[in-house]
Amino acid sequence: MRLLVILLSFLTIPIINAQPLDARLAPLASKSLLLDIIEVNQSKLVAVGERGHILLSSDGADWQQAQVPVQVTLTAVYFIDEMHGWAVGHDATILSSSDGGVSWQIQQHLPEMEKPLLDVLFFDKNTGVAVGAYGLFYRTNDGGQHWSIEYHNEFLYPEDQAYLAELKREDEVAYLDEQSSILPHFNRVVADEGTLYLAGELGLIAKSNDLGVSWQRLDEIYPGSFYDIKRTQADNLVVIGLRGHVFRSLENGSSWQASDSHVTALLSSIVLSDDQRVFILGNNGVLLESRDDGVSFTKHLQKDGKALIAGVWYKNKIIAVSDVGIKTINITK
Repeated sequence: MRLLVILLSFLTIPIINAQPLDARLAPLASKSLLLDIIEVNQSKLVAVGERGHILLSSDGADWQQAQVPVQVTLTAVYFIDEMHGWAVGHDATILSSSDGGVSWQIQQHLPEMEKPLLDVLFFDKNTGVAVGAYGLFYRTNDGGQHWSIEYHNEFLYPEDQAYLAELKREDEVAYLDEQSSILPHFNRVVADEGTLYLAGELGLIAKSNDLGVSWQRLDEIYPGSFYDIKRTQADNLVVIGLRGHVFRSLENGSSWQASDSHVTALLSSIVLSDDQRVFILGNNGVLLESRDDGVSFTKHLQKDGKALIAGVWYKNKIIAVSDVGIKTINITK
């Protein structure tokens, strides 16, 4: 979901009634900054980005703008089926759609928080989580009618946990303020059958076997941020992040081997083709292709040098989102 400069720019939260300004219909929305894209049931694409833009397409070429009740930057989108989807973004905003993305409703909008959500994932139509900057972690069990905030202090070092406990005893207000800023950014959460994986700031890679209620932090393999993690077609894990770092695990994350990407750009998204190839998208027009399950990569640098932020494999091509909108990339087999 996810340029670094954009990423940074148990209480129950009811549906927020205050209505911000609707996103404006913009003829050039498909050429504006877009941050995430998803394929829905192999028949539709949904992309989200700045100014509350949400775009829909059946072919990746012609795009229609959805009705959206906010103008905040949207960073991620997820659909659990053809009709039910959620989008998240700045101001801890959460939107939902029950008509396939044509129209959207506000489930949460907290401008006073001034923190972005960066990813959203649902397990069924009722149960889901949304994660973001400074350890933001929300959960719903009723389709988003209510979202509950959780603090996952298991990601803190023991001395930070002790510091928070002491601060809570001495100054509740200061404790709440510190709690909201001490955790690392959670950049991506993905489901792998019954296991969740979380990738984030400060080398964070973690997994959960109880839908994110508790987490096991995996061994640190790099101190910088990670932005995506996926299981490949060959059943191995690949994680990517800052400065061209790519790591591959054959053992569900218990050990990792570095792969040479031959680039130093921020790597933001992993795209899997239907013919066993692994693609990695990144800043500066970086597009990497692997035909050996992420062991080695070939560079396909895009001439315009624009950041490729997220993408999907759709009808034998990559449909990517960038800071100049939708990009269609054909890579020969």
